[in-house]
Amino acid sequence: MLKEGIFLGKRYEILERIGSGGMADVYKGKDHKLNRHVAVKVLKSDYRSDEVFIQKFLSEAQAAAGLMHPNVVNVYDVGQDRGLYYMVMELVEGITLKDYIEKKGQLSVNETISISIQMATGIQAAHNQHIIHRDIKPQNIMISKDGKVKVTDFGIARATTATHTISTNVMGSVHYTSPEHA
Repeated sequence: MLKEGIFLGKRYEILERIGSGGMADVYKGKDHKLNRHVAVKVLKSDYRSDEVFIQKFLSEAQAAAGLMHPNVVNVYDVGQDRGLYYMVMELVEGITLKDYIEKKGQLSVNETISISIQMATGIQAAHNQHIIHRDIKPQNIMISKDGKVKVTDFGIARATTATHTISTNVMGSVHYTSPEHA
């Protein structure tokens, strides 16, 4: 875990940890060059010497960096500093769809349709760029305070034009894996 106040790339100040996933921690940060708040995703220490995970992390940055869409979290930068691999993304002030459902309970039909359309629109934007997300789940959908839905975490995305994959291992979140992959 990074301490508050440290800088990455002599530009991004770490303010606080806002989330954690399987291979990375996410921090709220401040981009001092552009004077805006950002999300900084940092590869966990367990994976910093693992070339496969480093490649997956960099692949996520490359896959997501080409996507500019209102329903996809934008990636601004990627870098390495003092052995830390990081990705700088749009900061979405809000909560995950999982947390939203747990907090609110059953959603109305209209709200469910609105969220679904926005999710599908973001996923379609990725597909239009020949990118398959491969890990759509409520934890990877952000809902901003103003109700905008954004798809995030392209950590195991795959380009559909690729002739081979990095690994033959099954990837995805176990609770959301399709039966044929399980």
